[in-house]
Order: sequence, then C-alpha cells, then structure tokens
Amino acid sequence: MRNLGSEFRSRSNRQSRLKLAMAGALTAMLAMCVPFAQGEQLSSDAKASIPHDVQQIIMVDYRAMQNSPAAMSLKDRVMPPELKRLEQALLQSGLKVDEDTDALAFVSFRAPNPDGKGAEVERIVGIAQGQFHTHDVMANLTKNKTKPVIIRNNSIYPMGQSGLSVVFMNQTTMVFGDKDAIKAAVDSRDGFAPNFLTDSDLVANMVSVESHAIWSLLDAKGTQQMMRNVLGTASQLADYDTVKERMKGSRYTMDFSNGVRFNMSVSMSDTLTAATCAALLKGLQLLKKQQGTPLEKTALDETTIDSGSGTLTVDYSSSDSQFASLLTSPLFQTVVK
Repeated sequence: MRNLGSEFRSRSNRQSRLKLAMAGALTAMLAMCVPFAQGEQLSSDAKASIPHDVQQIIMVDYRAMQNSPAAMSLKDRVMPPELKRLEQALLQSGLKVDEDTDALAFVSFRAPNPDGKGAEVERIVGIAQGQFHTHDVMANLTKNKTKPVIIRNNSIYPMGQSGLSVVFMNQTTMVFGDKDAIKAAVDSRDGFAPNFLTDSDLVANMVSVESHAIWSLLDAKGTQQMMRNVLGTASQLADYDTVKERMKGSRYTMDFSNGVRFNMSVSMSDTLTAATCAALLKGLQLLKKQQGTPLEKTALDETTIDSGSGTLTVDYSSSDSQFASLLTSPLFQTVVK
C-alpha cells in the first residue's frame, strides 16, 4: 500500500475553497490568528506527489492544533465545508489518523477537464504525515476484504462509503482524495506528470515558510481572489483589475510561542503596486477601527501593514486571551462569512 488517497472535486465553489487563505489574510488585518508551535515539514514523497498546477497549499501542525482549544475553535469557524468533508472522511476511515497523524496538508490544484472539453477543473488532495501502523492497517483491510485499485506499484483503497480513497506513499506519508485527484498525485510522484517541484518560485516560497506551525502558499489566481475579498468594496475601483494582474503570489504563516503571531506577504510585479495595495489596506484598517468594538480597535492597532521591494506585508500579534475574545466578536463573524 503505497499511497493514501482521498480527494474530492472542488469545482462548484471556488471562493469557499480559498476561504482559509482569505480568513488568514483578513485575520492579520483585522487581528485574528491561529496559535501553533513548531512546524512540520512535508516529506520528499509528499512534495513529489503535489501536482504542478497548484493553486493553494495549506500545511497544519495537526498535533499542535488538537492541543489548542483556541485553534480548534477557529478551525471550526473558518474551515471550508469541502476540507471538513475531506478531514472527516480520513478520521472516520478506521486508520486511527487522529492518534497517528502529526501534520495535515491540503492542496488545491488545477487539472484538465475529464471530458477533454471546457475549462480546467479544480481538485483537492490531502496529505497526512505521521507514524502510521501500516501492518495493522493492511490486516484490517484484508479482514474486511477491501479491494484496492492498482496503479503501477500504488495500491489505492476506498475509504468506507465516503467515495474517497487513500494510498500510502511510505510508512509515514499517505495521500487521500477522490480517484481523479489520487491518480494525479501518484502520477506526479512517479514521474508520469510534472509536480510542483518543477516550479522554482513556489519551491522557494515553501522554503521560506515551512518552519512555521501553520503556513499556506497561493498562486497568482488564488492571491487575486483573496485580495479581492480582503479589500471588499475597495476592489470595485476601476483600476483594480489592472492592479490584480500584477499580483504574483502570496504566503502566510501562523505561530504560537509567545502569544499569537501572523504574517502575510503578497508578491507584486513592482514597488508601486505593492505600495498602492498597502495604502488601500491601511484605509480599510482605519475604517474598521471607526466601526469596531474597543477590543477590535485594540487588535487593529496591533496590525502593521507595509510594503517594500515589491512586496505587501501584513503582521499581527496579540496575547492568547485577546485572540480568544476576538473569536466571538462581530468583526470576526463578518470576516468568516
């Protein structure tokens, strides 16, 4: 059993699939963030199984998340339904991943339309890393007479009645998702299709964030959608469509070692565009401060927006107690809708 695959198609609601990224960006600007400790890096097999046309990668220290009530509370509010389905299918698969998993990653990527017509479709594949009891898993699958689908040396097993599948890349890495996403992942890992490691810019961005407890990378299209939602009505300005085409990609990180810390960086094609977007965000920050509660105003004061060398940056930090209070604030409820 070489690969754990359970994925589902995500073409029906693009905005929802990006919700974690949008919530992350808004969190920074509106003083919301997730607490985590040290980060977990993706294994070489996991990286190789990520298809080339990535829209977003989200990596979470699963062990730290489970140990943080505030983190779990935030996850329940911002995690898109599609990712919740994927995670629940994994947890209900009988693989004891809630006990054995150290880190979870979710990858949304673009793939050719199965019928060969029309626009590309978007799919999601999940990756779990940990110390998995593969011998027990195999014995249980044999006992239940579960038949795998074989692709080369990869045995892909169905996950109950969820319609999703799972495959082990090795004893510590499994990939899960729907059958089309799993096939894309194993083809990428086995060298039958390009994987994201051939994208030097994305790989460089991953190196800069993978030491954090939770991190995310977005491509240009994902970044444009995220910034449109962050800016709200400001994105309706006539020149926004011109500005958005200069957004090259983005990343954000979240940590919890001494309070809560969030950082987001958006790469622009030039210094002027980065400065323009920073000015728009600062204007929105002032507006939200006028409308917010005293707690929200204090949180916004802890948010720093800046630009330099063609990069827009947003930084936020707070105490644990302040963050816990913000979870139920009107401003937070508006952000995650």
